Amino acid sequence: MEYYTDEIKNPQEARNVQAFLDMISYAEGTDRYGDENGYNVIVGGQLFHDYSDHPNTLVDLPRYGIKSTAAGRYQILHRYWVHYKKQLDLPDFSPASQDMYAIQQFKERRACEDIKKGRVETAITKVSNIWASLPGAGYGQREVKMQELVNKWKEFGGKEITS
Repeated sequence: MEYYTDEIKNPQEARNVQAFLDMISYAEGTDRYGDENGYNVIVGGQLFHDYSDHPNTLVDLPRYGIKSTAAGRYQILHRYWVHYKKQLDLPDFSPASQDMYAIQQFKERRACEDIKKGRVETAITKVSNIWASLPGAGYGQREVKMQELVNKWKEFGGKEITS
């Protein structure tokens, strides 16, 4: 995951970005499956093993009354993946490509500086409409409480930078 930390000179800022990515995986529940850090999880807990492209598997989730193609560590929907794969010139659905997708979401929501500086609650609020598991997302799915996310972010190495 050096592709994005190389451009971040402050080591704590790089840790904050990684901790935020890990926190999203925790919230989405992908960190509980398989042995590939959640990068190969299909919504509902199935696993895939071919990273050449998004698996585009439609899964029926009657508990939530939806069908979804969410896959990967950040539960990326296929329809969005197609757009961002082209926009970012991503070669595959590898962990590096999935992380680049997530970081692009941070950039588009103007959350990058908040994440790097450790203003985690502000950052979560800015990206909450992207991930159904974040507080205030409003998708009718399980939302993880803000304080639980802040605690996990800290556990994963996140720390506020005050200067």
